[in-house]
Amino acid sequence: EFALCGVVPAHVRKPEGPFGDHYGYYSLVHDFPVFNITQLYHRSDAIYPATVVGKPRQEDYYIGEWMQELISPIFPLLMPGVKDLRSYAEAGFHTLSAAVVRESYFREALAHSFRILGEGQLSLTKVLLVTDVALDLRDFPHLLETILMRLDPGRDLVILHNTSMDTLDYTGRKYNQGSKAIIIGIGNPVRELPRNYSGNPLPRIDKIKPYCSGCLLISGASYEQEPGLGAQLTEAAHAELQSWPLVILVDDIDSISDQTSFLWTVFTRFDPMLDIHAQQHMRRNAIEYRLPFIIDARMKPEYPAELVPREDIVERVDQRWGSLFRNN
Repeated sequence: EFALCGVVPAHVRKPEGPFGDHYGYYSLVHDFPVFNITQLYHRSDAIYPATVVGKPRQEDYYIGEWMQELISPIFPLLMPGVKDLRSYAEAGFHTLSAAVVRESYFREALAHSFRILGEGQLSLTKVLLVTDVALDLRDFPHLLETILMRLDPGRDLVILHNTSMDTLDYTGRKYNQGSKAIIIGIGNPVRELPRNYSGNPLPRIDKIKPYCSGCLLISGASYEQEPGLGAQLTEAAHAELQSWPLVILVDDIDSISDQTSFLWTVFTRFDPMLDIHAQQHMRRNAIEYRLPFIIDARMKPEYPAELVPREDIVERVDQRWGSLFRNN
């Protein structure tokens, strides 16, 4: 439709931003390469390709979902042993992926995990969930329950420290830097998952509710008030929480009402190395964790602001929508 021709001069950078991005936040200002356009060509009656991005779900959500459906049959051909693979548009794609893999020998699932994390844009994945159970990856609560019933905390949480990070993900606290987590749940179930919380009140926590079986949401003091709350709960509330494999600390439980709000609120707001807490000990050179895993998914001071449409722009769009799109 269009061809933009020009030159990208070496070592020239100019600031870009802030702008709303597909993670649902305002990216910060950074220096980027400069493209000097010398010619612009287009077809007659050309269609200008553009999309609206922002907090899921926007146009890019549906484009990304459609592309995954289109190319999913190719995954087993490119990566034998990977039966199904999905990145979650609700969390901005790069922050979370899941895979169904073959486990025909000890820790084969881990080998497939590294294969996925070494593949092109999938190398930007922050959290990868892996199972050998045939299921629909689109149903995230079912996937999470399947993994939580099977994971061995001593070996099935693998945190890769000091890795590259997607440019728009600021959870690593440093630009383009962060970490990754692989969480594996294979074989037969090894535990029953609780469905309701019946323990005592937790320190500095004022709201508690399950997201799904085995996964408990909690909220209370903000990060500014209690930055070490996640780590403190691994000791102070271990007896109350040990039956729950996964506990997630968020700012506002009431804002999480479905799969979309859960994935966006949680996976865009934590770095595995910095924000996953659990009791642990060293065995030779290996870290062995104990349940529960506590994820601190509260907003941190270094994070960009949440993207919110300006009220005057919303009003203008509402006023003009009928005249611009007469058939809708």
